[in-house]
Amino acid sequence: MKRTQVFLLPDLGEGLSEAEIVEWRVAVGDVVTVDQSVVEVETAKAVVDVPCPYAGRVVTLHGAAGEVRPVGQPLITIAPLDGGDEPAGHATYREEERAGSGNVLIGYGTGHGNATRRRRRPRLALAPEPADAASTGGSGSTGDAASTGGSGPTGGSGVAVGGAPGAGTASGDPARSPAALVISPIVRRLAREQGIDLNTVRGTGPGGVIRRADVETALTVPAARLAAVPDPHVAAAPAGDDDVIVPLTGVRKVIADKLSRSRREIPEVTIWVDVDATGLLETRAAINAATPDAPVSILALLARICLSGLRRFPQLNARVDTEAQRIVQSAGVHLGIAAQTDRGLLVPVLRDAQRLTTAELAAELAATTAAARAGSLPPARLTGGTFTLNNYGVFGVDGSTPIINHPEAALLGVGRIVDKPWVVDGQLAVRKVTQLSLTFDHRVCDGGVAGGFLRHVADCVERPALLIAAV
Repeated sequence: MKRTQVFLLPDLGEGLSEAEIVEWRVAVGDVVTVDQSVVEVETAKAVVDVPCPYAGRVVTLHGAAGEVRPVGQPLITIAPLDGGDEPAGHATYREEERAGSGNVLIGYGTGHGNATRRRRRPRLALAPEPADAASTGGSGSTGDAASTGGSGPTGGSGVAVGGAPGAGTASGDPARSPAALVISPIVRRLAREQGIDLNTVRGTGPGGVIRRADVETALTVPAARLAAVPDPHVAAAPAGDDDVIVPLTGVRKVIADKLSRSRREIPEVTIWVDVDATGLLETRAAINAATPDAPVSILALLARICLSGLRRFPQLNARVDTEAQRIVQSAGVHLGIAAQTDRGLLVPVLRDAQRLTTAELAAELAATTAAARAGSLPPARLTGGTFTLNNYGVFGVDGSTPIINHPEAALLGVGRIVDKPWVVDGQLAVRKVTQLSLTFDHRVCDGGVAGGFLRHVADCVERPALLIAAV
């Protein structure tokens, strides 16, 4: 009897939990070889070909073109041609897949999805104390869930993870509860030492992965007093016949998830200042007149000013590692540039931007934003930023309170440049004025650092000659 091999959709890059099937390269009955491309999929960051680690005949294609498949779910089933034993390489693949090897694209994913991953997780609320809960009897209130949790099959904290009020012990049924998503052995050890049932912990990591902070949070709340309450948004009114339904998939879903996570985890603060950009525009005109074959943009000059500010205030070129409880200041500035494209908002990254000259910055910015809008940037160019520059002035607006691009610690926004009255040497004049806004993570620094950075940027915009003094 031939032994079939099921190839699961692998991990396609950091933060990606699903992919949409664009086109199958093979059909049922086709013969494939090891590492042959079998399907083209589109993630939130790029369109990629996925190779299969098995050789044999295609038995099943799991999903049709246009369907979204979660990472870790079946993608294609292959049957060996000779019906012999499974090659050693395939067994190795299965072992690494189960262990979470971290390899990507060749089928060695780091996580497994489950059929219920798209369901909204219930929120947790404090239920009555056990004595009060017992008095409610079979009333079907949330107290039932709390009072019966300790006697359920899990023997855990009694946290209900699904169903409506009155579902009681339904959450304790291991056949109905998905396994806890834990990657780090440190997290497992911490939970084991503290007597925490990971199946009762809500994971806040990508795809619901349980992190160390989640376990520590569970330690601070009396488990016996937790009960699940339904999310009121689940019972929203049904869509009308004339309503337009837009599926939250692809880039839009990743944007929503990332910005929601940023707002959920980062205590952000926004400060702003109006600046006279007349000198900056004059400087740009002078540079372009001197080097017409290598023109620079306003965005390139703003990027140069940001790099100067980050050299003075490296606290903002950082990220918070909540798992290790530390702040990591990056040695290099990997500058993200917010770019609006037909696929949605993308943030391509210029790695080690501090090493580029102003002319090189201008050329790289032009090439990178053009590639982002064309959809030709590889996924690696869309991750790993340490600071983001957002020129929302191109949309004709003056200011905003931008959301930090998680896990970065700061973002500088620039509004439109318009003629406004401005006092110059005691006299009223018409000048080119813009607004700068800085949103920063208050965990990495206080207002003095953030204000110092923004003031330095503003001074350089108003008097570009200061850049020379700062070099």
